[in-house]
Amino acid sequence: MRVLSSPADVSAATPDPLARWAAQALLPGRGGAAWAHGGAVAVLAPALFRFDRLVLTGPAADVSTLLRAHVRPDVRPVVATAVADELDWPVHGTFGWMERSGALDPDPGARWLSEGEDDDVEALLREANPDSWVRPREPGPVRWAGLRVDDALVAVAADAWPSPDVGFIAGVATHPDHRGRSLSTKVCSFVASALLAGHGTCGLMVDRSNAAAIAVYRRLGFTYRGVTALRDPAHT
Repeated sequence: MRVLSSPADVSAATPDPLARWAAQALLPGRGGAAWAHGGAVAVLAPALFRFDRLVLTGPAADVSTLLRAHVRPDVRPVVATAVADELDWPVHGTFGWMERSGALDPDPGARWLSEGEDDDVEALLREANPDSWVRPREPGPVRWAGLRVDDALVAVAADAWPSPDVGFIAGVATHPDHRGRSLSTKVCSFVASALLAGHGTCGLMVDRSNAAAIAVYRRLGFTYRGVTALRDPAHT
């Protein structure tokens, strides 16, 4: 088992965008750690997308070794669902991770919002996505993009928790009165285009039962895979 000291070390050890995204925890002051064993990598990422996470990738046998070595209370291990199915480990829940690389032409209409528009973003999230895991003025979002109709903010998405070579989209919301008009597609296209240009790869998390959102992201070229959050068996 060897220590990985930087996001570049993680990227050299695995092509998996989910682990490379988590590797932002190795930036100065983030308090993270990472290890490699055989063909597997584990990244301990505090306060990543609202949870302390241990993101693991690679063959199940090697993942199991890293998991048992580095699991700890109050940290949520995350593995590909296909790997979770091979582990004798209690499951917290399953969701989707979606990713894409390359370039994407942005759909016109959306723009980056100013800090003076944070109240409008917050009001839209309360109406359209009250369970959003990212909000203005909280840790995580770097900037918000939005689309206005008749001066009203009707769709938003955030550039949040970026790593050096994997951007991340969160906080997607469209006002209920404006759904069915491809506005989420437009704003996500705008954000994804910028993140792909800046990082080379872009990812996001999605509820596996949210078929409408998954369809939007698929139209933008994202691919889906199941991801499972595990429990610490000593603290279930």
